[in-house]
Amino acid sequence: MKITAQEEYGLRILIRIASCEDRDGMSIPQLSETEQLSQHYIAKLTRLLRMSGFIRSTPGNKGGYIVAQKPSEIVIKNVLEALGTPLDKEFTDENGAVMRFCTSSVDCSSRSLWQMIQLTVNNLLERITLEDLVSQNDSKNTIFDALSPEFLNKL
Repeated sequence: MKITAQEEYGLRILIRIASCEDRDGMSIPQLSETEQLSQHYIAKLTRLLRMSGFIRSTPGNKGGYIVAQKPSEIVIKNVLEALGTPLDKEFTDENGAVMRFCTSSVDCSSRSLWQMIQLTVNNLLERITLEDLVSQNDSKNTIFDALSPEFLNKL
C-alpha cells in the first residue's frame, strides 16, 4: 500500500475543513496558509473532494468549504480512493483481475503475506470515519479504540 502526497494532503485538508467551527468554512487561502501548500494545489485537492461529494462550497466573498455529509458518514477508505487509486490496486494483475492466494513458490508465499496485510488495512480503513479523525481529542472516541483486540478480531 502506498499513500501518495495527494492522498495525504487531501485527507489533511478534509480533516481541517471538518474541524473548522466557522459556518462559512475554510477558504483556499486559509487552507493554503495552515497547510503550507500552494493555493493552486489546495484548489486541485478541494476540487477532487468537492466532485466526490465530501465537501461543498459556501457562497459569498467570505465563503469557503464545509463538509457535505456528516463526518460519521465519510469513510476514510472512500476519501483515499477519491484522491488517488484504489488501495488494493497493487494486488491485481495487468488486466485488473485480483490475484489469488497461492503457496506453490516463495514468490506466491510472500505475495500472500502482502495481500493479507492489504486486506487488513482495507478492512480497517472501511471502519474509520472522518468523525474518528476529527474527534481524536475526545477520550471516549479515539481512533485508537478501533485498534482494540476485539476490533481486530472482527477483521
